Amino acid sequence: MRLAPIVSAAFFAVFLASACAAQQVSGVAHLIYGPELEGFDYPYPVRDFALESQGEKLVMRYMDVAPVTANGRVVVLLHGKNFCGATWERQIADLTGAGYRVIAPDQIGFCKSSKPRGYQFSFQALAQNTRALLASLGVGKAIMVGHSTGGMLAARYALMFPDATEALVMVNPVGLEDGKALGVPAPSVDQWRAREAGLTADKIRAYERATYYAGGWKPGYDKWVEMLAGLAQGPGHDVFADVTARIDDMILTQPVVYEFPLIRVPTLLMIGEKDTTAIGKDFAPKDVQAKLGHYAELGPRARDAIPGARLVTFPDAGHAPQIQDAEAFDRALIEGLVQMRR
Repeated sequence: MRLAPIVSAAFFAVFLASACAAQQVSGVAHLIYGPELEGFDYPYPVRDFALESQGEKLVMRYMDVAPVTANGRVVVLLHGKNFCGATWERQIADLTGAGYRVIAPDQIGFCKSSKPRGYQFSFQALAQNTRALLASLGVGKAIMVGHSTGGMLAARYALMFPDATEALVMVNPVGLEDGKALGVPAPSVDQWRAREAGLTADKIRAYERATYYAGGWKPGYDKWVEMLAGLAQGPGHDVFADVTARIDDMILTQPVVYEFPLIRVPTLLMIGEKDTTAIGKDFAPKDVQAKLGHYAELGPRARDAIPGARLVTFPDAGHAPQIQDAEAFDRALIEGLVQMRR
């Protein structure tokens, strides 16, 4: 069941053909995708999980990839705000090759999953949705690996469901500091929406180059720019802007950093030290901006706050070390998972 908005396959085919024709005339190479990322291919089969949340019937889409030779452990990969399950493609291949069953969901409001207008986004709700998905798949305990916004979600999941969390891995999570308490003004949902409505591939690329990849760029990164830009500018652009604005508000106003001392599962932090991400930083005065997003300092601080946590750093990486240096990242991740077995 696809809810927000309803776009028929025939309409989308006509829209896509028209968009591509316009791009050929204008010379613009950007692709357009449907409101649930129709037209963008994932590396593994995508499955549907039907659920009801906040009185709405929704569909949470996910990949569930079997290991080559099973070791009995399950890894759940939680994407960030500007990412999707598909962006874990290299990690899925390496983890399944190492014996792990891998489940990579798209959260409600993101990517190929339902995008309900007016949904009250909270990390608690997303964690509950994720737990319902795993229960439906017969997964009693899993290793939760979260990147960026997914790192905040993974921490919330571990706090809510410690008995169902074998271990916690946070990759450059946002929320290692409380930006609002440090002086970031709290924009209204309307302000967030206006910003999200103005997304273009060029803006996304410039931001990602500076923040995600520490000023560098490889051709392989363009696929992820087009994924996000094609969704933001497609036939579901209005609902995309509305839903993403509510997610922005959730990230800024629901910090988990104060609860790090309460985490009681084995924890690994994986930090690209050149990351400067801070949600809402562009709304803040210059003097406040200068204080935010120093991951080389935030990583050790978070490690010290979480009982027994370990920290692995990538000195030359930005916000997305799992993409920027996938080989080194995956090697460190798999070594860390072996060490955290309990």
